[in-house]
Amino acid sequence: VQLQESGPGLVISSHTLTLTCTVPGGSITTGYYGWSRIRQPPGKGRGWIGDISYTDETYYSPSFTSRASLSRDTSNKQFILHLSNVTPEDTAMYFCARLSAPSRNDYWGQGTQVTVSS
Repeated sequence: VQLQESGPGLVISSHTLTLTCTVPGGSITTGYYGWSRIRQPPGKGRGWIGDISYTDETYYSPSFTSRASLSRDTSNKQFILHLSNVTPEDTAMYFCARLSAPSRNDYWGQGTQVTVSS
């Protein structure tokens, strides 16, 4: 299973970050899988942002509930993260991953570095 990430490398503070994860050759609507967004700030551990299920239900970390939004473009096999009102503290490596069981991500994208400028 391949996950391909895309998005801007640089975002201006207070703007909205949009990141897309494409799953070519697969389906994001079947197989009982969910799809996750996770990030790792410099010098810190990975932190969960949220999940979107194969039935389009969304779940968010309390830290991101007010700013994060996950959606799907099923025709293009993509799931999309919007993170609003970013600050330099949102600078991180952002990952997408498949969720095969609760809190278990078995396939990961390569990660995309996002820097938020003040």
